[in-house]
Amino acid sequence: MNARVVVADDQSVVREGIVMLLGLLPGIEVVGAAKDGEEAVALVAELSPDVVLMDLRMPRCDGAEATRRIRRDHPGTQVVVLTTFADDDSLFPALQAGARGYLTKDAGGEEIVRAVQAVLSGEAGLSPSVQRRLLERVTTNPPPLPEPETQLPDGLTRREVEVLVLIAEGLSNPEIARRLHISQATVKSHINNLFAKAGVRDRAQAVRYAYVRGLAQPPGSSVT
Repeated sequence: MNARVVVADDQSVVREGIVMLLGLLPGIEVVGAAKDGEEAVALVAELSPDVVLMDLRMPRCDGAEATRRIRRDHPGTQVVVLTTFADDDSLFPALQAGARGYLTKDAGGEEIVRAVQAVLSGEAGLSPSVQRRLLERVTTNPPPLPEPETQLPDGLTRREVEVLVLIAEGLSNPEIARRLHISQATVKSHINNLFAKAGVRDRAQAVRYAYVRGLAQPPGSSVT
């Protein structure tokens, strides 16, 4: 029996290419394609696929948040991330959100089939490079226990709050990237996400939001 798959990717050419590739692979049936996370969640609710191949950097709702919603509301659907990025700020939030597989877009057809079959069997469908990265992280820098998300307003993640605080300090995107040792593209993604969650339109509103929520202290203020 074929695995019923939904593909989620915001780039039309990439999305159509993945759909075309999957159509040539044994044991896979593409039942839908989504251009962002919101559409992916809606398609899962409508079609009940076995697996979603999920990009991460998408508008409206990114892949990690979409994965979190899918795993919460549709536990019968597994998620395999298929993305260009394998940095820590992409990998770990996706796995924490409930993704059972993680592949980069240079994966071949056989690797995708193996990952889909693995997650449907209750195993992890991780590329060798991702497995190595996880092992390195666990053995050299164990991740801290996550703080309850209820401590942060509007569903912000700890990393998004870190970026927000640095915005409040007046740092530019390149400066934030250097401070947090992440790429400027990752910084921009975090800013887009936190703007959407906080309901702000620009950096000035974001700074005010940080002050009002007590996430940052205005210049000259004292903490007692």
